[in-house]
This record gives sequence, structure tokens and C-alpha cells, in this order.
Amino acid sequence: MRKIFLGFVVYALAELALLIVIGQYIGVLSTLLLIIATSVIGIYVMKNKGMNSVQNVKHTMSRGEAPGEALVDTLLTFSGGILLALPGFLTDLVGLLLLMPFSRKMFQPVVYYWMRKKMKKGQFIIVQR
Repeated sequence: MRKIFLGFVVYALAELALLIVIGQYIGVLSTLLLIIATSVIGIYVMKNKGMNSVQNVKHTMSRGEAPGEALVDTLLTFSGGILLALPGFLTDLVGLLLLMPFSRKMFQPVVYYWMRKKMKKGQFIIVQR
């Protein structure tokens, strides 16, 4: 629990320091506009690209195929949109990495490992209706 709390504190301080440095470099107004713009882009991505990914999962399942790759792609795309919508430049960087197809491939093995671990413990179940 302490490690999680410490991680959040370190993250918040790093994000704040980065905001101050960028604000001094490009100006306060430009920094605020950049934060607002990335939030709007993140919301747009979650709405449009995220819903397209969900439709892709449904289409894959309707064909009788396992939705594994489409499900992981949807999870990473939606997570990238959420991270873009959150204020801050570190979250924006990770969010952009999750949205780019070539860098998303780096995160896929981590998600597959996490899903397998959850399935073995019985904490992750896929139900088809």
C-alpha cells in the first residue's frame, strides 16, 4: 500500500514539475490550451475510435472467432483515450503511445500476461450472449 501511495506522490510531483517547466518555456496560456486540446482529443478518441474497436470485437465474436486480439486492441485504445483526456503531459505521452499502432504492439504482451494471470485466478471471465 505504501508503494502505491509513494508511486502516486512521485507521479504527481513529476507531472507538476513538467507542467511548470513547459509553462515557463512556452507560456502559461499556451500550456493551458495544450492541456485542454489534448483532453478534447482524448475524449474524441474514446468516443469514436473506442466505439469502432468495440464494434470490431462484436464482429469478431459474431463470426465465432476468439476476440483476444481485438479485445486487447480495444482495451489499449480506450486506455490511451482516457490517458489523453486526463490533464498532464506524462499521461498524454503514455496515451499517445497506446494509440499509435506500432507502439501499441509493445504493450500487448503485458496485457496478455495480465489477462492470463486473471483468468487462472478466476477473476476474468468472458461471457458471450
